[in-house]
Amino acid sequence: MSRSREPRPRDPRRPADSTRRAAASRSSGKPGRARAGGEPPRRRGGSREPVPHPRTPPGAGASPPGKRRPARQAGRSAPVPPLRRRFRRGNPGRRIKIAVLLMVVVLLIFAGRLVQIQGIQAAEYASAASDLRLSTIDIPTTRGDITDVNGNPFAMSVAVRTVFVDPVDIRDDERDEIVAELSQRFDLDPDEVAAKVDAEPSRYQVIMRNVSPAEWEELDELDFQGVAAQTDYKRVYPEETGAANLVGFVGSDGHGLEGLESVLEDTLAGEPGQQQVEVGAAGTQIPMANGLAREPVPGQDVRLTLDQDVQWHAQRALADRVADLDAEGGSVIVMRPTGEIVAMASYPTYNPNDIQDSTPEQRSNGALAVAFEPGSTNKVITAAGALEEDLTTPETVYTVPYAIQRYDQTFRDAHFHETERLTLNGIMAQSSNTGTIQVAEQLGAEGLYTYLGKFGFGKPTGLDLPGENAGILTDPDDWWGTQLASISFGQGISVNAVQMASVYATIANDGVRVEPRVVAGTVDDSGEFTPAPGARQEQVVSAETAEEVRLMLEAVTGEEGTAQQARIPGYRVAGKTGTANRVNPETGRYAGGGYTSTFVGMAPADDPELVVQVVLHGPQRDYYGGEAAAPVFTDVMSFSLKTLQVPPTDTEPPNIRLSE
Repeated sequence: MSRSREPRPRDPRRPADSTRRAAASRSSGKPGRARAGGEPPRRRGGSREPVPHPRTPPGAGASPPGKRRPARQAGRSAPVPPLRRRFRRGNPGRRIKIAVLLMVVVLLIFAGRLVQIQGIQAAEYASAASDLRLSTIDIPTTRGDITDVNGNPFAMSVAVRTVFVDPVDIRDDERDEIVAELSQRFDLDPDEVAAKVDAEPSRYQVIMRNVSPAEWEELDELDFQGVAAQTDYKRVYPEETGAANLVGFVGSDGHGLEGLESVLEDTLAGEPGQQQVEVGAAGTQIPMANGLAREPVPGQDVRLTLDQDVQWHAQRALADRVADLDAEGGSVIVMRPTGEIVAMASYPTYNPNDIQDSTPEQRSNGALAVAFEPGSTNKVITAAGALEEDLTTPETVYTVPYAIQRYDQTFRDAHFHETERLTLNGIMAQSSNTGTIQVAEQLGAEGLYTYLGKFGFGKPTGLDLPGENAGILTDPDDWWGTQLASISFGQGISVNAVQMASVYATIANDGVRVEPRVVAGTVDDSGEFTPAPGARQEQVVSAETAEEVRLMLEAVTGEEGTAQQARIPGYRVAGKTGTANRVNPETGRYAGGGYTSTFVGMAPADDPELVVQVVLHGPQRDYYGGEAAAPVFTDVMSFSLKTLQVPPTDTEPPNIRLSE
């Protein structure tokens, strides 16, 4: 009886029988059967038939007839393409792991950035975001007024509106209506307005400046979206003040360009404030609480020494006389003996409210910018210097011929006369050139030059106004043979009108020269007045010399003087005429250059309150100073004395001896 045997468990380390047999068959070189899924039988010589890929159609792997495919080396499987080796359909788990890993990395990056923004740098990013919405704008401030000594305005600022559009905020259905309304209301080119309305991405396009508040209110009632206005200030100059050439004007940006507006810019301008605003989605500016970065500081008012009524009258009288004599222009100065200028008129002039129609010549301040030869008005310096140096007296007698020869030149008096015996008083009263030359020769070139400088010639007046011409005063070492003679009676040197008026103010002020000034002081926003710094003073000649000269000048307006037209009823008047040749710019000689006619005087002569200087350039008729300029002096001085309430003179002029 055969005993059945239990099958022994197979050692897992040993190959199965079929595997052993296949291995044995391979090792012996004999063909063996292969089980399903095993290797196909090999041919001798190590080659084998190709096995078609499971997806290869039948016959696709066979070699073409007559051509055998290369045999594979025994023991090697068919090569697999690289991409197929990486991504086999049979291994989805690996792809999922990679995808999950990538998602985790991305999420970690986002989480880290979120922590950085909301945690570590939260304040910084919040501030940056706020800055994108916030903007700082200037808050306009008022420019200080320029007033006369009584507070009447020469220049002032009034509130206006600057109308603008926000192209981004304008609604499409309102566009055409807005263009039509703005162009018609402000008389603008519709195409230009349309270009501004369509100027995206701009948020600010100015349509019109200096719009009155009332007109803006009318436009605002139409409630156009994207049309707005901001408050601004416009400079206004009251009509017919007569001070345009002195006061000047401002530009479109509100800053002073000429005259006092320019010189006093730092005082008048003030400082604009600053406001933080938040810009809404529609571009609307929303003021923020506590967003005022800086309070606006208004400019200070400037109070001048001028009197507006006197200024207006001086300007009108000058313009009328220039027209009457067909002159090129002129100036009128009204000054107190202590240097304060009460009026400064120039012609030609202009309207500061419409500077587009003016020329540089019209805008020039002729009282300072135009230098001229003073003529006989300069004789007062020659006489004062000789008196101060005790070289002569008012009653010293001189032999005065009609003509006198010096070197190669003959000097003559204005009108023919026989040789006379005149006192220094008479020389001044008769305005004798030949007599003045003799006095100057006593004083000498150095002496005359010294007193010309002391009286203010050859240097700026101290007004610090733009365009001033300080004139010409050469060193005596450079004078040629005849120049002492010609300078003694006002030829061969040049001055401006303020310089000449200052000479006579010095005589009126008992010989003390006070630097001219036009600014009295400033007024702050609380109304407190701060006076300007005191002007420099210098004792040029003694009070005694000044009084003697005043008496000589009073004789000029007397019965035997050259300026009887300058008399003013009820007042004692002292003054001096001047008629000087002008240099012809084409030839550089006096011939054909015309004349400069002047008159300068003071009243009341016994106790002077005012000095008036009149200059006419190139009058075509009545060019002598007594005939051309003296009538303007009388008109302006009379008006000024009454306006400033200067009481009439209560004394009689003394008798002074004019001749032997």
